[in-house]
Amino acid sequence: MNGPIRRVSLVVMLMFLALVVNSSYAYLARTDSLNRDPANRRVRDAQFGVDRGDILVGNTPVVTSTPVDTRFAFQRGYAQGALYAPVTGFYSFEYGGSGLEQYYSARLSGTADSQFLQNVINTATGKRPQGDSLQTTLDARAQRAAAQALGNRPGAVVALDYTTGAVKALVSTPSFDPNDLASHDLNVSRAAWKKLTEDPAKPMANRAVREIYPPGSTFKLVVSAAALESGMTPDSMVDSPASLTLPGSTFQMTGSCGGEQITLKQALRVSCNTAFANLGSTLGDDALRAQAQRFGFGSTQLPELSGVASRFPSNPDAAQTMLSSIGGFDVAASPLQMAMVAAAIANDGVLFEPYLVEQMRGPDLNVTSTRRPNQLSLALAPANARALQDMMVDVVENGTGRRAQISGVRVGGKTGTALTSSSGDSSGRVPYAWFVAFADDPAIAVAVFVQDAGVDGSEISGGRYAAPIAQAVIESMR
Repeated sequence: MNGPIRRVSLVVMLMFLALVVNSSYAYLARTDSLNRDPANRRVRDAQFGVDRGDILVGNTPVVTSTPVDTRFAFQRGYAQGALYAPVTGFYSFEYGGSGLEQYYSARLSGTADSQFLQNVINTATGKRPQGDSLQTTLDARAQRAAAQALGNRPGAVVALDYTTGAVKALVSTPSFDPNDLASHDLNVSRAAWKKLTEDPAKPMANRAVREIYPPGSTFKLVVSAAALESGMTPDSMVDSPASLTLPGSTFQMTGSCGGEQITLKQALRVSCNTAFANLGSTLGDDALRAQAQRFGFGSTQLPELSGVASRFPSNPDAAQTMLSSIGGFDVAASPLQMAMVAAAIANDGVLFEPYLVEQMRGPDLNVTSTRRPNQLSLALAPANARALQDMMVDVVENGTGRRAQISGVRVGGKTGTALTSSSGDSSGRVPYAWFVAFADDPAIAVAVFVQDAGVDGSEISGGRYAAPIAQAVIESMR
């Protein structure tokens, strides 16, 4: 009798031990992720009616909670909702949240572990819980300028302070107004959700950080960096034939670049496809991939916006490597990624991690945490970065980026165009326009992506449609 009892007791003890271990793990390791899970209705019920903290741009709240006489005591409101929605996201009883609202939901609602002591005091004194406020890094002038210059064209703009990684502008169009989603009238919220999710223009798709696209000739900056790191100089000669047949295929790449051999500097100035295809073939895909990774390719950034990783193909053949060298084949990048490329070059090779929240403040306005700049990598040697800066300035002063010129400001840039196989022009492809740039005053790096400028693919160019947007953003911050 004792033997069976002991065995049953042992099984029960093991089950209790497993329960304790699982509960401890869930509490210690999974609390934050479970609280952020939009499907967690229990947490949402508890948080939705509290006095959530503000989200600020500068000293101006762009997201606030206002007392109301409804089932829920506070109504979330979004000033200039569509302008900041790609960053703030939304907060909805029915559909959870997105962006900063979701990622920092526990802090905003006052339920984070770091706020435990204050909540105990509030409970003892009968005071209603209040959340922390978020101070973003955004610059209202740059955000407005980017949105206005991009207009109603689908696309995105990202601007970074390249000396710190602070995000100064992050725009994705078309955007959406989070106010209806936050409504306490659930019929209004449901109708808004249905309209937004069924809209073919995809207004809730964050094109700045959550989508990746062929970067076209802006990727030539990565190839140029790899070339300089290999020992070449801006004056090194590169083969630039008018026609180049890719190995193992009948496809011919063409271009009129100013001679059968030109300097690396001239190749970037005129965006010579054949020169960069030959250059990529010489360097090899391993060198290009390694250089891309030093700029941030293959890693995710801005987790608060669910950023995705940009990519360089893992095992391209000779022809695919040559196509990749001009930003084609399977190369794909987000506007954030291309802003990071320009930022590292402008900052003498030092790449900082992008971030959106500068400070958190308690209900008493005291600062509870401050974000410090974090270096991600040395993307290229300082001397090579300065050489590439000069090459980019040459593109703006004498090449395809002239429309980004600003009197009295040193501006460097690179244009890019790309085509996708989606429906679009008469060839069945949608034209993309890119422009990436940096300026010394202000210290800003910008990436502009115009997904569809509404013109035929043969007419579109990054210099014509995207460069003026970068110019407007830079000028707004002077």
